[in-house]
Amino acid sequence: MTRLAQTAGLTDVQTEILHTVRAFVNKEIVPHAQALEHSDTYPQEIVDGMRALGLFGLMIPEEYGGLGESLLTYALVVEEIARGWMSISGVINTHFIVAYMLRQHGTPEQRQHYLPRMATGEVRGAFSMSEPDLGSDVAAIRTRARRDGDDYVVDGTKMWLTNGGTSNLIALLARTDEGAEKPHRNLTTFLVDKPVGYGEVAPGLTIPGKIAKMGYKGVDTTEAVFAGFRIPADRVLGGVPGHGFAHMMDGIEVGRVNVSARACGIALRAFELAIDYAQQRRTFGKPIAEHQAISFKLAEMATKVEAAHLMMVNAARLKDAGHRNDVEAGMAKLIASEYCAEVTQESFRIHGGYGYSTEYEIERLMREAPFLLIGEGTSEIQKTIISRGLLREYRSPS
Repeated sequence: MTRLAQTAGLTDVQTEILHTVRAFVNKEIVPHAQALEHSDTYPQEIVDGMRALGLFGLMIPEEYGGLGESLLTYALVVEEIARGWMSISGVINTHFIVAYMLRQHGTPEQRQHYLPRMATGEVRGAFSMSEPDLGSDVAAIRTRARRDGDDYVVDGTKMWLTNGGTSNLIALLARTDEGAEKPHRNLTTFLVDKPVGYGEVAPGLTIPGKIAKMGYKGVDTTEAVFAGFRIPADRVLGGVPGHGFAHMMDGIEVGRVNVSARACGIALRAFELAIDYAQQRRTFGKPIAEHQAISFKLAEMATKVEAAHLMMVNAARLKDAGHRNDVEAGMAKLIASEYCAEVTQESFRIHGGYGYSTEYEIERLMREAPFLLIGEGTSEIQKTIISRGLLREYRSPS
């Protein structure tokens, strides 16, 4: 284990899990990430290895065949995986958001139907909230689901589905028009079963294909087009329509901890690459690490890695303890993603011209880090969440 990003107070089980995952990352992910990323190849063998380790069931309760671990354990595992290759963490992120939503809000029948197969990775989840013109205004979504007998009929286009093609279960947020005055109370989460693949995968449901991206390659990111797609009414998450916004926001809090963990993992890897390179590269008769300009950069980078890790851990522990953590998760996501971008860029500068070469890992990290500035809400959205929470807690007497 590295000197940085250590977590106090872990159980023996948590420590053993992290040792196992780090060994897997070093052996199965780090040596292959560059080639797979550059060719935009789905990492099937790595995914199969994660299934064998039981990682798809990490947070799923033992009664459903999972390991029953905490959000903290999951976040630390994601940090390790993202240190190897961020795209791999994307394979399990939306899966766990969907599993978490089912665990927290699903009916007993829904939990029993999905969670055992999600624990083994047989069922893999995707999370569908965004739309092409939506931005951050979730309450204004246009995809509609109208009741028709025992079914709902869905029409609309969703955007930015991670695992959109490789998943076989989508947690879909759609407008059901419950007659509520507040727009967000007219939204419902549906559990959409679908085949793996692209094109018209089911009558009325098309997954057009992978969206080309600057980074975050390997993992598939897609649209989903619904045109008269029928969903049985018993696939409404929790059995009662109109609660979709609350379900999704609960899942997003888990997602923000996940994105924080991913940012911590990339920042840690960027620091590792920088401090190793700085001790090998020599100028003016000594390693560049001995030049104050570089040594100060390393000190600042390490401090940012440590600070982001501690805030991520705090947000995860608050959620595990049953406390509201929207402010803390927003703070962790804000600082971890911003520091990740800064640490990665400093590592790039330390590498000099070699950092611009595709032969060096830092070039890939430079393309991956910006995604975390926008994933699960931009930095500006995090500041909005944080400021609203602070005003709520520190309200001045009138």
